[in-house]
Amino acid sequence: MSVEVLDAVVQAVRCQPPRAGIATIDSALHHRVIGADDLDDLFDALPRRYRRLRGLVDGRAESGPETMVRLMLRSLGCRFELQVKITAVGRVDFVVDGWLIVECDSKAFHSSWEEQLKDRRRDLAAAERGYAVLRVVAEDILWHPEAVLRALRGLVTARSL
Repeated sequence: MSVEVLDAVVQAVRCQPPRAGIATIDSALHHRVIGADDLDDLFDALPRRYRRLRGLVDGRAESGPETMVRLMLRSLGCRFELQVKITAVGRVDFVVDGWLIVECDSKAFHSSWEEQLKDRRRDLAAAERGYAVLRVVAEDILWHPEAVLRALRGLVTARSL
């Protein structure tokens, strides 16, 4: 038995907490499994209570953990940009309030020594341009989100003092 992709996404969203459901939709959009024109059908197929999530969907996130951090930043009331290109640094996951770079690192892309060196050198280039960098690992974002949220809140609050 096979199922249509849109039906599979609908069922996945129904089986998850809201933030994870948003991450699923974001990932489906980012990987072009569904298109923006499918969102109406997707939300029509979900129970009515899911409609409030529609405004939170953003296919620019390149991973589920990025979606989760985006939703955390939103809950803190931060101004942020996604997937920002910074000269001599490269593309970063988030720039928060114009001064904080947040990178969501995973084992798949950041585990080798060479990758870690590259990341640290990018962090130095960012600091040279006046940015602070917070690197959070996907494992913490997914399994210890309260710790990540406290760290984000601590940095944003300290900066505003």
